[in-house]
Amino acid sequence: MRRTYKFRAYPTGPQEVRAVRLLRDHCDLYNAALQERRDAWRHVSKTTVRYGDQSAQLKEIRRVDPTGQGRHSFTAQQQTLRRVDTVMGSFFARVKTGKAGYPRFKPHNRFDQVVFVDRDGAKWSPAEPGARWAFARFQAVGTVKVRQHRPVRGTVKTLQLKREHRRWYVIVVVDVEPEPLPAAGHTVGVDVGVARFLTTSDGQVVDNPRFLAAAAGDIAELQRRKARSRRGSGNTRRLRQALAKRWRKVRHQRHDFHHKTARALVDAYDVLAVETLNVAGMTRAPQPRPDGTGGYLPNGAAAKAGLNKSILDAGWTRFANTLVAKAEEAGRRVVFVNPAYTSIDCHRCGTRCTRPRQDTVICPRCGPIDADLNGAHNVHTRAGLGSGHTAPAA
Repeated sequence: MRRTYKFRAYPTGPQEVRAVRLLRDHCDLYNAALQERRDAWRHVSKTTVRYGDQSAQLKEIRRVDPTGQGRHSFTAQQQTLRRVDTVMGSFFARVKTGKAGYPRFKPHNRFDQVVFVDRDGAKWSPAEPGARWAFARFQAVGTVKVRQHRPVRGTVKTLQLKREHRRWYVIVVVDVEPEPLPAAGHTVGVDVGVARFLTTSDGQVVDNPRFLAAAAGDIAELQRRKARSRRGSGNTRRLRQALAKRWRKVRHQRHDFHHKTARALVDAYDVLAVETLNVAGMTRAPQPRPDGTGGYLPNGAAAKAGLNKSILDAGWTRFANTLVAKAEEAGRRVVFVNPAYTSIDCHRCGTRCTRPRQDTVICPRCGPIDADLNGAHNVHTRAGLGSGHTAPAA
C-alpha cells in the first residue's frame, strides 16, 4: 500500500528563489499542454492529444529552451503532463453527466507543487537516529533541510515539493507493507452528524468541535479589514497572509481531529460500518422557486446555507477517507452502507418513526429513541454485522 508523509521544509533564501522558478516553469508547461489540447480539439477537426503525444515533445522542448525547461528533471515534467492528462480525463467523465466545466489555466501563484520520482531528479536522505533534520535534494533547487518529526517506513517512491502560502513542505510517498493490529473482537456501526460528530452503535459519542464556527469571528474581521484596505498595498498583503494563516489553522485542527478520531476507532474495532454520504449533493444550494410574476418564493436558502457550512466544517468525506486509510494499514475492514432512512427506521422493530426533534425519533411501538444511536444501530445491521447491540469495547 502507499503511505504519505508530509514534512515542513526550510529552504534558504536562494533555494526558495529557485523553488519559485521551478514552480513557474512547471506551471508554464502545464498551461502550454492544456492550450495544445484545447487548440487541437477546436481547430484541427476535434483531434485528441494524449499524454504520450505530449511526452514525446519534451525532448525537443528542452533542447529549444535549455535555460528554462531544459534545467528541470525530465521525469518531473512527465509527472506534470500526467497531471494535465488526469485533469482532462476528469473533465470528459463530467461531460457524460452534463455538468462539465473546462479545466482552467493556472496562474503562477496557484500552481503549488511538483512531483519527482525518487533518485531521478530528487533524493530523500532521512534523518540520522536521534536527529530531527532530514534532507531532500531537488534538481534545479538544491538540497533542502526538512524537519522530520517521525520516521519514514517503507520504500520511497516519489517526492513532492509543495508551497502553501509562505511555507514549504516535502511530501514523501512510500510503498509500505501493512502492519495488522491484533484482533479486537468487536464490530461497530458509526453514524456521523452535525450536532454530534459521530455516535457509535455501542453508545460512544464524539462531540463536534466546530473549528470553523469557533474561528468565524476572527476570519470575518480579517475579511472586513482586507476589504477596506487599498488594493495592492502592504496592508492588504499582510491581511491576506493573516487570513491565510487563520484558515490554515482551522484546516490543521480539523485534520488532526480526524486522524485522532479515526485512530481510536481503528484500534478498538475489527470491522467498522459507515454510511455512504453524498456530501456534494447534501450541500447543494436549493433551486429558486419562481412565483410566476417575475419574483421568487422563499426556498429556505439562508437556513440551508448555515446547514451546509456545518456539514462542510465537520468534513465527513475526509474523515471517511482517513478512516479507510488507517483501517487498510491496520488490517481492519470498513463497510459502507446505504444511508437512506437509517435515522428514522426503528432498529428494533423496523417501523418508520417520526422525528419531532433533531436528536430524538419516536417509534409507535418502542417509544422515544436517540436518533443518532438508532442510526448507528441501523448502519451496523445493514453492514451484515448483527443487530447492532454489541458489547462495549474494552
